Amino acid sequence: MTKAELIEKITKSVSKSTKMDVSKKMVDAVISETFTSIGKAVKKEGKQGVPGFGTFILTKRAARKGRNPKTGETIKIKASKSIRFKPSTVLKGSL
Repeated sequence: MTKAELIEKITKSVSKSTKMDVSKKMVDAVISETFTSIGKAVKKEGKQGVPGFGTFILTKRAARKGRNPKTGETIKIKASKSIRFKPSTVLKGSL
């Protein structure tokens, strides 16, 4: 599902359930702010849970040695950060 499809689906669902016209622009702003806020919380606190959905967790990878597959040369890979997602039991149960 693309972001545009998600916005369309949420707009229709909210408009139908509230019997109010909700603009796609407003839904887009809410979705964007939601993920921006989750990203900021993960950066600041190391993890962010969304009840009934799951938890986003900041993970760190240490620097390590790797190998260039083309030349076989050993290279240094810098330490990095990434985000891991752990689904909640409610989400897992619904699959």
